[in-house]
Amino acid sequence: MQMSSSKKTSTVVLTAALLALASPMAATAATTGPSASRHSYDKDMLRRDLARVREAGGGDVNVLARVDGPHGAPLMARIGTRTADSLAPIPWNAHFRTASTTKAFTATVVLQLVAEKRLSLDDTVEHWLPGVVAGNGNDGGRITVRDLLRQTSGLYDYIDDPEIQDRLINHFDEYRYDTTPAADLVAVAMKHRPTFVPEPGGATRWAYSNTNYLLAAMIAEKAGGADWKELVEHRVIARLGLRDTSIPGLDPHLPDPHVNAYLVGADGKRLDVTEHSLQHTADSGVVSTAADLNTFFRALAGGRLLPAEQWREMRQTVRRTDDPEDVAEMPEGTYGLGLRKIPLTCGGFYYTHEGDGVGANTRPAVSADGRRALTVSLTTTTALPDLAALNRATGTLVDHALCAKPAKVSPNS
Repeated sequence: MQMSSSKKTSTVVLTAALLALASPMAATAATTGPSASRHSYDKDMLRRDLARVREAGGGDVNVLARVDGPHGAPLMARIGTRTADSLAPIPWNAHFRTASTTKAFTATVVLQLVAEKRLSLDDTVEHWLPGVVAGNGNDGGRITVRDLLRQTSGLYDYIDDPEIQDRLINHFDEYRYDTTPAADLVAVAMKHRPTFVPEPGGATRWAYSNTNYLLAAMIAEKAGGADWKELVEHRVIARLGLRDTSIPGLDPHLPDPHVNAYLVGADGKRLDVTEHSLQHTADSGVVSTAADLNTFFRALAGGRLLPAEQWREMRQTVRRTDDPEDVAEMPEGTYGLGLRKIPLTCGGFYYTHEGDGVGANTRPAVSADGRRALTVSLTTTTALPDLAALNRATGTLVDHALCAKPAKVSPNS
């Protein structure tokens, strides 16, 4: 389960009046070899940019960043501790739930199946899942696989359902071990009218919906003859040797090492939200590390996961037309098939797919040529961050790192 748009902020924030619980914080930066100092974007710059990300996240979040390039050792920086009551720093190889960054993995598998001619991007949902998308104005016969991957279906986002919202906001502890199957979550979405219905030959409209990726995975399972989890594990994780990437499914535990996530409720009590199974579906179920995410995105942009034709399809983006909350949180960029395309100030652009879940936020980025990639991981200690502020700060870090230009430092820094 993945929280979308402003619902990420209201859901599981558990409060509007949040306590700022102090925890000891340690700021460190590292490289794993002497050659890293040859980067024009160095560890001190990364540490300064990461400090601004932490400030944008509320000032008390735990943050970790890693930059990988074609030469030399990675740049890494971290600010924070492993748990609220510990002085131990964030592990460099900390595991975290990637939330909606999972969508890039799911889209990759669907496009691999397209390349193998097991399905077509022009196939309708009705063709693969008869009767699943129907009722209340929903029409699976007018929605294609391409619509699902690029968020142009208009389908209601199941996470917005009032009952699901109530469970997350007011009854998190009761529902943290959620086992709701993807098909049941799609059925929840079908209780609601769509934002729009695609019109043949009409203008392309866009609105973010996690429901799209549940359906895309259900189609991939039929076409690929295996559970989406197995498809991703075999076709992406094993293929790239991502030893620290997994799909726990209904297992609520994060692999070690990891950073604990906390949120504070209206009663002022801090709740550890690390352990849960809410994010077990194809819109949000991948667990990874900064190193593995960088490897994945560099492989994707470098042509190691998809044939050229499917990689071109993935990069065909559209404007975001009918989701003002998404645009407000991330003003720049267009959306492709499981990827966002965002401009750089130095010219060109980068690809990304953010992830915002329960107490954890992920911001990966890869240069268009796949040569450089970075990931920022944020873990909360009191409240979910303001996403617009977080995206501005992480966007600046990405821009500095991928453009390889130094950050501007004020005299008081």
